[in-house]
Amino acid sequence: MHKINPKFLRPLLKKRETVSHKGDYGHLLLIGGCQSMPGAAVLATGAALKSGCGLVTLHSTARAVQAAVSAFPSAMLSEDGGECFSRVPDGLLRFTAIAVGPGLGRTAPAEETFASLLTRVKEQESPIPMVLDADALFILAAHPELMKHIPAGSVMTPHEVELRRLISWNTPEEKELELKTLCKETGCVVVAKSHLTEIYTPEGEKYVNTTGNAGLAKGGSGDVLTGLVGGLLARGYSSLEAAALGVWIHGRAADALTAKYTAEAYSSRDLIDALYYGFKALE
Repeated sequence: MHKINPKFLRPLLKKRETVSHKGDYGHLLLIGGCQSMPGAAVLATGAALKSGCGLVTLHSTARAVQAAVSAFPSAMLSEDGGECFSRVPDGLLRFTAIAVGPGLGRTAPAEETFASLLTRVKEQESPIPMVLDADALFILAAHPELMKHIPAGSVMTPHEVELRRLISWNTPEEKELELKTLCKETGCVVVAKSHLTEIYTPEGEKYVNTTGNAGLAKGGSGDVLTGLVGGLLARGYSSLEAAALGVWIHGRAADALTAKYTAEAYSSRDLIDALYYGFKALE
């Protein structure tokens, strides 16, 4: 077991070159936000823009796109004409990572389009790593045959309810064994979100986070983590590096907000503006 702490993370940090431009830092495609749940995608977009990656494109329905352009004008936008995810964006090769799931929708069209996305990503000459969360995990649990299409170097970020749809266990030992099997079979790094978030790798390694508090037990916190990990993956970090940096920085932001406002009095939107605390603590 490894602890995720500054000593572990600092050597992983990538530097920004003085002579560089936005194209040098990756391009994240974020897919989520159906008409009835646009906020999840907007939160993920805001966090991705704080990750250090060069460009973020949100592909979502009209309501989320309209909200995103007001909240985060530096995001690029791709509108899906349906009520939920119903069209795979063109030009996937533009993107260095894809994050999919927050507010995606659980309808038949969303399931079919998600399956098409996985197939198209897998078929690329260089598979694009993905962050899979929320409704994307729900669809994978309902259609396990899709697991084989997940591209190498991807990350799953389930909380316990989502995880129980993917695997089953009765004891902590069984849970750990099943998690390691899931990682090995899919080639994914799995972030098992809880009061003590753990990361498992396809190589059988386990990492335990050392930041975060009960203030994160609010709607939208996971969407912020998805956007942050997706942005780090697009930035060029490996799946393990992006997951480890993401959970620690996300938790450090929560710790800073708890110290300032108490765990009761901050929202998931506040987390986005506090992510700099984590980056600053590692520099």
